[in-house]
Amino acid sequence: MSRTAADDRGRESGRDDRPDPATEAFLAHRNLLFTVAYEMLGSAADAEDALQETWLRWVGVDLDTVRDQRAYLVRITTRQALVRLRTLRRRKESYVGPWLPEPLLTAPDVAEDVELADSVSMAMLLVLETLTPTERAVFVLREVFDLEYDEIAEAVDKSSAAVRQIAHRARAHVAARRPRGAVSAAQTRGALEAFQRAVETGDLQRLLDILAPDVVFLGDGGGVKQAVLRPVVGAAKVGHLLAVGLGRVAAEMSLQPAQVNGYPALILRQGGEVDTVVAIHVDGGLITGLYAVRNPDKLSHMERETALRR
Repeated sequence: MSRTAADDRGRESGRDDRPDPATEAFLAHRNLLFTVAYEMLGSAADAEDALQETWLRWVGVDLDTVRDQRAYLVRITTRQALVRLRTLRRRKESYVGPWLPEPLLTAPDVAEDVELADSVSMAMLLVLETLTPTERAVFVLREVFDLEYDEIAEAVDKSSAAVRQIAHRARAHVAARRPRGAVSAAQTRGALEAFQRAVETGDLQRLLDILAPDVVFLGDGGGVKQAVLRPVVGAAKVGHLLAVGLGRVAAEMSLQPAQVNGYPALILRQGGEVDTVVAIHVDGGLITGLYAVRNPDKLSHMERETALRR
């Protein structure tokens, strides 16, 4: 349910322009619920759909029977996200080229919450893609939102003991695959500024100087826009790939620094329209991951900030 629709319902059913209790509770937790759904799905569009289903179920609940409205709403959202996650996985099987999460233009306060920023970063969302749907739900609810095992058990329809085992397995899985070391926004910003200068000047050597030897480039065009169809690995190969496009980018596009998924990134615009979003991951001062999203269907959340909450 959109905020506008919820506000309209509140004005229609409440007095003195105050929303009714169900709407008031939903709006109070909406940003949290969106964040839960987005971290489980990696898709803002699917997260919005999950929230719509959450709302439809929430308005039919007798609030007098609800002890903890936040936990109840999170439980509904988790169940809706799990249904969509399984459908989304089937869609990804026929996706053209690498699938990348849908980038979000985020407010500065997301970057200030280091744990939240890390959990919604492109690099981490790709790690979460390697979990099963239930493992992903348990990991997100426990590690990011710090829910109790009993609360998570109700959300995923498992016993508390089973959830503990799933959480342990998911933590080990993520620990083995997550990006090495925590990186500050300042480090990422510095590497991104160097990357931007290299692109704007067409300086290939400067570009190679900031790429890690094992850097990985992923491009997501969704079969609609031109993009690499498989990961490109290694500084020499990635450097060559980028060098081919440096002239065109410098001549035809404007580069705009932005906060994307909690970290500094670049928005490439052509004719004023968002063409590509480039997010990076940095380790030891060098770029180890480059994620270029070009699929137009995934760029609709880049014109306005998305509020994320824990």
